[in-house]
Amino acid sequence: MCKYIIALLFLKSSFAQNNDVNDVYEFQRQMNEEFSDSLKSPLTNEDRILFETLDFYPINKKFIVEAKFVLAKKQKAFKMKTSTDRTPMYKKYGEFHFEIEGDKFVLNVYQNIELSRRPGFKDYLFLPFSDLTSGKDSYIGGRYIDMRIPDSDKVIINFNKAYNPYCAYNYKYSCPIVPLENDLNIAIEAGVKKFHD
Repeated sequence: MCKYIIALLFLKSSFAQNNDVNDVYEFQRQMNEEFSDSLKSPLTNEDRILFETLDFYPINKKFIVEAKFVLAKKQKAFKMKTSTDRTPMYKKYGEFHFEIEGDKFVLNVYQNIELSRRPGFKDYLFLPFSDLTSGKDSYIGGRYIDMRIPDSDKVIINFNKAYNPYCAYNYKYSCPIVPLENDLNIAIEAGVKKFHD
């Protein structure tokens, strides 16, 4: 009986991981499709004409981590700095505590006040981060991950879905700057790489 339960748990874990990997392939497909579309692409016309695919790190299960979610209490809204003079209002929504290969990390997750008032975005959270690949293999300004408000204190962070802000491709966009407290002392070799060498 015990072996049967262990086998079921193993199958469940393997299935979840496979789903996570399949999600990444779909994420990559959708991003390439968007960047190829003249109506949706953030690329300049010159870059879009030559565009074939974004450069992704190989999918790495090490960077699919389970994090403990800690809700932030009584947080005041603040003006987040961007790559332009725009200063949208955000508030810290909580913290994600997690480990990668035994090392402990914390990332703040934020909520855009204006965006949260729009239909379909009430539970949207913004997870920006930089790491030791920033300015080397990945965009110097850091990367983002889209999240949703968790329904428990456990959440999966899939760094293989980390993407560049639009201003990494086109100067006309205004993008939030990754807060200093979300700079990770580890190389997150997952997700989208920088666009130009």
